[in-house]
Amino acid sequence: MSTRAGFVALIGEPNAGKSTLLNRMVGAKVSIVTHKVQTTRARIRGVAIEGESQIVFVDTPGIFRPKRRLDRAMVKSAWGGAADADLTVFLIEAHRGVTEGVDGIMEALKDLPKGKAIVLAINKIDKVHAEELLALTKAMNEAFNFVETFLISAEKGHGCEALKTWISGEIPEGPWLYPEDQIADLPLRMLAAETTREKLTLRLHQELPYQLTVETEAWEERKDGSCKIDQLIYVMRDGHKGIVLGKGGEAIKAVSTQARAELEVFLGRKVHLFLQVKVRPNWLEEKERYMEMGLDFRDGNE
Repeated sequence: MSTRAGFVALIGEPNAGKSTLLNRMVGAKVSIVTHKVQTTRARIRGVAIEGESQIVFVDTPGIFRPKRRLDRAMVKSAWGGAADADLTVFLIEAHRGVTEGVDGIMEALKDLPKGKAIVLAINKIDKVHAEELLALTKAMNEAFNFVETFLISAEKGHGCEALKTWISGEIPEGPWLYPEDQIADLPLRMLAAETTREKLTLRLHQELPYQLTVETEAWEERKDGSCKIDQLIYVMRDGHKGIVLGKGGEAIKAVSTQARAELEVFLGRKVHLFLQVKVRPNWLEEKERYMEMGLDFRDGNE
């Protein structure tokens, strides 16, 4: 039997469930999942095996109306992921239906290269009644010519295997692109930084918006098999630094403990994690920060 391999872009509005679906398909956590929108910044690739097929899922930033440079770079990355992929899965939320954002994405889908198969995945189906689901499926397929429609719950797993099996037969024939045991195409330094950023987002979601980023400054392999990871958390104001540190340093300690525990499970060894918080007022305008996130610094307005 011949092997297959291909790239599948996951696109949709922020919080549509792309990261949850990616992690579900891969069978491990490779992308940030929080209740805050726009938490995925870079294009993250998760590698899944289904039979003789190797599927490389590309979790793209949510598509929304961009205002800041970072927003514009994220949206540009999302559309770039769709244009480069062999197949695109467009996720929408069942309970939100056809929003203005969904309409906008469907219009933009028409500009993708001809011949690109686009699949509709209606997520969070457990949140609506069957009649609503049927009406939404009909409305979406009347508005756009999707090659297939899948009704899923990325969180609970409903319909995900059917989607994965279908994709495995649609991607091109060819040799696998990654070793069989590789589940993500993401440098470990970035994965470690994303893990810490997720813990910060979950802990400080009410107090701190999107004005922080995490970078892995140093990674040292130790003789005993453990590794030492030094990370910098950049915030834009002195007040934000105090929020990240917390009273008596309790917030930063909790974040460090949670991130370290998750990294130890992922890496399968002991991790020594050291976090530092630095005020960097203009990090959103620094080219190096975008390169670290795998985003294009040019925002299309220059």
